[in-house]
Amino acid sequence: MSDSQYTLVADIEKHQEAFGIAFNSGDAEAVNAMYTDDAVGMWDPGFPVYGEDRRVYVTEFLAKRKPSVEATVRQQLVVGDTAMLIVEWQMEALDENGEPEHLEGVAIDVLRQGEDGYWRYVVDNPFGVSGPWDAEDAPQG
Repeated sequence: MSDSQYTLVADIEKHQEAFGIAFNSGDAEAVNAMYTDDAVGMWDPGFPVYGEDRRVYVTEFLAKRKPSVEATVRQQLVVGDTAMLIVEWQMEALDENGEPEHLEGVAIDVLRQGEDGYWRYVVDNPFGVSGPWDAEDAPQG
């Protein structure tokens, strides 16, 4: 079902909308296409996930948790082929027990524009400035 030519965007202004469409459709292939091969996801604060483990995490999360997300880019900085986005988001999903769960945060994301012209995540940090802990409880490391 995935069409990376539709999902991937060369215009950074359209990235968040394209990501939301892919994510909300549950299309793991399309979502994973929006990351560089060496990208890191920080979906469980303090526990980065890279490479194949990241791809598997996305696939399992979409299949098991059935999420839907709404997101708004609050700030965007672009320097050459690198962009940083500050994104406010809210998500409805199922928790580990299959019960409805509401998640929200303010993400700090870093994207790189590839030689093909498309923007992809290098860092996906949804709890970037809104970790679900107090400062003194944050993981050290």
